[in-house]
Amino acid sequence: MNKTLFASTIIAASFLIAPTQSFSMQSDVTTTTPTCKRGYIYSKKKKKCVRKYSEIIPDSDLKQQGWKLAYAGDFNAAIDLFKLVTNKADPETLNGLGYSHRKLGKLQDGIAYYKQALTINPNYLLAREYLGEGYVAAGRINLAELQLAQIKNRCGTTCKEYKILAKAIVSGNSDNW
Repeated sequence: MNKTLFASTIIAASFLIAPTQSFSMQSDVTTTTPTCKRGYIYSKKKKKCVRKYSEIIPDSDLKQQGWKLAYAGDFNAAIDLFKLVTNKADPETLNGLGYSHRKLGKLQDGIAYYKQALTINPNYLLAREYLGEGYVAAGRINLAELQLAQIKNRCGTTCKEYKILAKAIVSGNSDNW
């Protein structure tokens, strides 16, 4: 195993948490992937939790575990996993970094990651919703409304991203999910 990858996986292993109840908007992440105890990550290939450094972990598994940690409120651990993803231009990874930074109160960092994700994939509705929520948190309702309009243009007013962002704009609260 490459020394850099081995060192990175050892570092990331120290940030994994014990199983927690999750309340993810991405139900496929929380319902199909168990959260593993500290030092382990779920391997789809082996269908069990494995030591973080015992195999090369695919980007998809790192992202899935990163989202699980983020939705469980362990934002720093989520950031550490998202940063291990090898494809640094992956919109889902950038969105995960944006979400985790925003939830830590680092709005500017979060917004920057969302914008990067949307530069790569302008149709990524979840990134648009989260960017809009970041603008709500920053008190920039006009910019949140622009994101809402973009979502409406792509999926109408009945998709969950539109409904959640519209509710956040009306309430002024970006933590309404």
